[in-house]
Amino acid sequence: MADIEPSQIDGLAGIADRYDAFIVDLWGVVHDGKRPYPGVLDCFAALKRAGKHTLLLSNAPRRAHAAVGRLNELGVTRALYDALLTSGEDTWLSLRRRGQADAPPFYRDLGRRCFLFGAARDLSLFEQVDVERVADIGDADFILCTNLYDYGETPANHEATLRAAVARGLPMICANPDLVVVHGDTLEYCAGAVAELYEQLGGRVVYHGKPHAPIYARARALLGGAAPERVLCIGDSLRTDIAGANAAGLASLLVVGGIHRAEFTAADGRVDPARVAAAASAARAWPTFLGAGFVW
Repeated sequence: MADIEPSQIDGLAGIADRYDAFIVDLWGVVHDGKRPYPGVLDCFAALKRAGKHTLLLSNAPRRAHAAVGRLNELGVTRALYDALLTSGEDTWLSLRRRGQADAPPFYRDLGRRCFLFGAARDLSLFEQVDVERVADIGDADFILCTNLYDYGETPANHEATLRAAVARGLPMICANPDLVVVHGDTLEYCAGAVAELYEQLGGRVVYHGKPHAPIYARARALLGGAAPERVLCIGDSLRTDIAGANAAGLASLLVVGGIHRAEFTAADGRVDPARVAAAASAARAWPTFLGAGFVW
């Protein structure tokens, strides 16, 4: 795969007939956290007209129904896509199995007292889950990391707290493996950056979401088990979207208008393939196609 140079495309119209199903990232592809990108709504409508199936796959650390509500607020209505799956939903489904004999070992042996490392907007993960949320990390059996507490913060702001948690041997669940996300015109740190620091300090972390294989198996099941060669993944992150697609054996389109926008755009405003190739090689994540955005 490393020897195959990605094809640059202006939009999906020229390649849509090759695929039946599209797995589409949200932040950095569909919207910037504040509004949809130009052409996105028209692209969804065109895919619908062409009889294609679309699943939105996001590393958002909240339940799928909460993400649907936020998309409606942004103007991305439920009629535009077929299904939505979040890393938060995947996390929630695992938390529901906590302590059960048939649960994966990590969740089978997980304690009940949970410390939420993240913002109140992520509380949907506690719905119908048999855990006790504690306010003091010193009382916790495990950490659920969904985000940083506020925009503008960095993981380093919380290093002392994380060191103390590592010393106590607290396992961490990371409900969003993203390191950064586009918020308007700014890059903001995500839970993945906190989890990365936690591991560097010696902590144990289990991840839910892209690029990890289970989320792709669940996504394909929601799409009716579409044949792998007929699925195209669309995202703006080499580390999560493209690496995840590679590992799942799926084709991918790298949208360069998201988190890699400054890195991959030349002075004339056009995509610089040489910069993309160097970054893809470094990340060991190779897209099938390159495009400026999720447009038809």
